[in-house]
Amino acid sequence: MTGTEKMPGEERRQLILETLQKADNPMTGKELGELTNVSRQVIVGDITLLKAKKEPILATSQGYIYMHASAGPEKIEKVLVCHHTPEQTEEELNILVDHGLTVKDVKIEHPVYGDLSASIMVANRLEVKEFMRRVNEANAVYLAKLAEGGIHLHTVIADEQHQIDNAEIALKKAGILVE
Repeated sequence: MTGTEKMPGEERRQLILETLQKADNPMTGKELGELTNVSRQVIVGDITLLKAKKEPILATSQGYIYMHASAGPEKIEKVLVCHHTPEQTEEELNILVDHGLTVKDVKIEHPVYGDLSASIMVANRLEVKEFMRRVNEANAVYLAKLAEGGIHLHTVIADEQHQIDNAEIALKKAGILVE
Protein backbone atom coordinates (compact mmCIF):
# COMPACT_ATOMS: atom_id res chain seq x y z
CA MET A 1 0.00 0.00 0.00
CA THR A 2 1.20 3.49 -0.67
CA GLY A 3 0.79 6.50 1.60
CA THR A 4 -2.65 6.75 3.13
CA GLU A 5 -4.49 4.71 0.51
CA LYS A 6 -7.18 2.65 2.21
CA MET A 7 -7.77 -0.95 1.26
CA PRO A 8 -11.34 -2.20 0.70
CA GLY A 9 -12.70 -4.15 3.71
CA GLU A 10 -12.81 -7.65 2.22
CA GLU A 11 -9.33 -7.28 0.69
CA ARG A 12 -8.01 -5.90 4.00
CA ARG A 13 -9.47 -8.80 6.00
CA GLN A 14 -7.93 -11.29 3.55
CA LEU A 15 -4.52 -9.63 3.98
CA ILE A 16 -4.92 -9.67 7.78
CA LEU A 17 -5.82 -13.37 7.68
CA GLU A 18 -2.87 -14.28 5.42
CA THR A 19 -0.48 -12.19 7.54
CA LEU A 20 -1.59 -13.86 10.78
CA GLN A 21 -1.37 -17.32 9.21
CA LYS A 22 2.27 -16.68 8.22
CA ALA A 23 3.31 -14.87 11.43
CA ASP A 24 5.71 -16.58 13.81
CA ASN A 25 4.74 -14.26 16.67
CA PRO A 26 1.58 -12.48 17.81
CA MET A 27 0.77 -9.31 15.87
CA THR A 28 -0.75 -6.28 17.52
CA GLY A 29 -3.73 -4.37 16.20
CA LYS A 30 -1.40 -1.40 15.72
CA GLU A 31 0.96 -3.45 13.51
CA LEU A 32 -1.92 -4.78 11.43
CA GLY A 33 -3.34 -1.25 11.18
CA GLU A 34 -0.04 0.10 9.90
CA LEU A 35 0.13 -2.71 7.35
CA THR A 36 -3.35 -1.91 6.00
CA ASN A 37 -3.44 1.89 6.59
CA VAL A 38 -6.35 1.80 9.03
CA SER A 39 -6.72 2.41 12.75
CA ARG A 40 -6.37 -0.23 15.44
CA GLN A 41 -10.13 0.11 16.06
CA VAL A 42 -10.85 -0.89 12.45
CA ILE A 43 -8.59 -3.93 12.91
CA VAL A 44 -10.54 -4.93 16.05
CA GLY A 45 -13.72 -4.87 13.95
CA ASP A 46 -12.05 -6.83 11.16
CA ILE A 47 -10.85 -9.49 13.62
CA THR A 48 -14.39 -9.76 15.01
CA LEU A 49 -15.74 -10.32 11.50
CA LEU A 50 -13.07 -12.95 10.79
CA LYS A 51 -13.90 -14.74 14.04
CA ALA A 52 -17.59 -14.68 13.09
CA LYS A 53 -16.57 -16.56 9.92
CA LYS A 54 -15.03 -19.23 12.22
CA GLU A 55 -11.40 -18.23 11.60
CA PRO A 56 -9.38 -19.51 14.60
CA ILE A 57 -7.89 -16.18 15.64
CA LEU A 58 -6.99 -15.72 19.28
CA ALA A 59 -6.58 -12.32 20.90
CA THR A 60 -3.79 -12.48 23.48
CA SER A 61 -2.05 -9.93 25.65
CA GLN A 62 0.77 -9.89 23.08
CA GLY A 63 -1.43 -9.54 20.01
CA TYR A 64 -3.42 -11.69 17.60
CA ILE A 65 -2.50 -15.29 16.81
CA TYR A 66 -3.85 -17.59 14.12
CA MET A 67 -4.37 -20.99 15.76
CA HIS A 68 -3.09 -23.54 13.24
CA ALA A 69 -4.13 -27.16 13.64
CA SER A 70 -1.62 -29.00 15.78
CA ALA A 71 0.74 -31.13 13.72
CA GLY A 72 2.99 -32.27 16.55
CA PRO A 73 2.49 -34.59 19.49
CA GLU A 74 -0.65 -34.15 21.55
CA LYS A 75 -0.40 -31.60 24.33
CA ILE A 76 -1.89 -32.09 27.78
CA GLU A 77 -4.34 -29.49 29.09
CA LYS A 78 -5.45 -29.11 32.67
CA VAL A 79 -7.47 -26.54 34.56
CA LEU A 80 -5.92 -25.37 37.82
CA VAL A 81 -7.91 -23.63 40.56
CA CYS A 82 -5.97 -20.77 42.13
CA HIS A 83 -6.31 -18.02 44.72
CA HIS A 84 -3.79 -15.32 45.60
CA THR A 85 -3.30 -11.62 46.11
CA PRO A 86 -2.85 -9.34 43.08
CA GLU A 87 0.79 -8.93 44.16
CA GLN A 88 1.32 -12.69 43.68
CA THR A 89 0.14 -12.73 40.05
CA GLU A 90 3.61 -12.56 38.56
CA GLU A 91 4.87 -15.21 41.00
CA GLU A 92 1.98 -17.51 40.03
CA LEU A 93 2.59 -17.11 36.29
CA ASN A 94 6.37 -17.56 36.71
CA ILE A 95 5.86 -20.79 38.68
CA LEU A 96 3.74 -22.14 35.84
CA VAL A 97 6.05 -21.17 32.97
CA ASP A 98 9.16 -22.21 34.93
CA HIS A 99 7.76 -25.75 34.89
CA GLY A 100 7.42 -25.70 31.11
CA LEU A 101 3.71 -24.86 31.01
CA THR A 102 1.90 -22.43 28.76
CA VAL A 103 -0.79 -20.47 30.60
CA LYS A 104 -3.60 -20.40 28.07
CA ASP A 105 -6.22 -18.34 29.89
CA VAL A 106 -7.83 -17.20 33.11
CA LYS A 107 -11.49 -17.83 33.95
CA ILE A 108 -13.74 -16.62 36.75
CA GLU A 109 -17.34 -16.88 37.77
CA HIS A 110 -18.69 -13.33 38.01
CA PRO A 111 -21.68 -12.78 40.32
CA VAL A 112 -23.60 -10.89 37.60
CA TYR A 113 -22.16 -11.94 34.23
CA GLY A 114 -21.50 -15.60 34.96
CA ASP A 115 -18.44 -17.22 33.39
CA LEU A 116 -15.82 -14.78 32.08
CA SER A 117 -12.51 -15.71 30.51
CA ALA A 118 -9.52 -13.95 29.02
CA SER A 119 -6.65 -15.27 26.95
CA ILE A 120 -3.19 -14.96 28.52
CA MET A 121 -0.95 -17.23 26.37
CA VAL A 122 2.36 -16.86 28.19
CA ALA A 123 5.00 -19.60 28.05
CA ASN A 124 8.17 -18.05 29.48
CA ARG A 125 9.36 -15.37 31.90
CA LEU A 126 9.83 -12.78 29.16
CA GLU A 127 6.20 -13.16 28.10
CA VAL A 128 5.09 -13.00 31.74
CA LYS A 129 7.08 -9.80 32.23
CA GLU A 130 5.53 -8.27 29.10
CA PHE A 131 2.04 -9.33 30.23
CA MET A 132 2.62 -7.72 33.64
CA ARG A 133 3.97 -4.54 32.03
CA ARG A 134 0.87 -4.23 29.86
CA VAL A 135 -1.47 -4.82 32.80
CA ASN A 136 0.35 -2.19 34.85
CA GLU A 137 0.55 0.36 32.02
CA ALA A 138 -3.18 -0.01 31.38
CA ASN A 139 -3.88 0.11 35.13
CA ALA A 140 -6.08 -2.92 34.41
CA VAL A 141 -7.93 -4.88 37.05
CA TYR A 142 -7.08 -8.57 37.25
CA LEU A 143 -10.02 -10.78 36.35
CA ALA A 144 -9.56 -12.62 39.67
CA LYS A 145 -10.44 -9.40 41.50
CA LEU A 146 -13.89 -9.51 39.86
CA ALA A 147 -14.61 -13.02 41.13
CA GLU A 148 -16.26 -13.70 44.45
CA GLY A 149 -13.44 -14.63 46.80
CA GLY A 150 -10.77 -14.16 44.12
CA ILE A 151 -10.94 -17.80 43.03
CA HIS A 152 -9.89 -18.19 39.40
CA LEU A 153 -9.02 -20.94 36.95
CA HIS A 154 -6.08 -21.24 34.60
CA THR A 155 -6.01 -23.61 31.65
CA VAL A 156 -2.42 -24.75 31.29
CA ILE A 157 -0.80 -26.68 28.46
CA ALA A 158 2.11 -29.09 28.86
CA ASP A 159 4.07 -31.57 26.81
CA GLU A 160 4.17 -34.08 29.68
CA GLN A 161 2.08 -34.77 32.79
CA HIS A 162 5.03 -34.48 35.19
CA GLN A 163 5.36 -30.78 34.24
CA ILE A 164 1.83 -30.13 35.52
CA ASP A 165 2.40 -32.29 38.61
CA ASN A 166 5.58 -30.37 39.52
CA ALA A 167 3.91 -27.01 38.92
CA GLU A 168 1.03 -28.03 41.21
CA ILE A 169 3.51 -28.91 43.97
CA ALA A 170 5.19 -25.50 43.60
CA LEU A 171 1.84 -23.68 43.60
CA LYS A 172 0.82 -25.57 46.78
CA LYS A 173 4.09 -24.57 48.44
CA ALA A 174 3.40 -20.91 47.50
CA GLY A 175 -0.14 -21.14 48.92
CA ILE A 176 -1.69 -20.41 45.51
CA LEU A 177 -3.26 -23.72 44.46
CA VAL A 178 -6.79 -24.40 45.74
CA GLU A 179 -7.46 -28.09 46.38
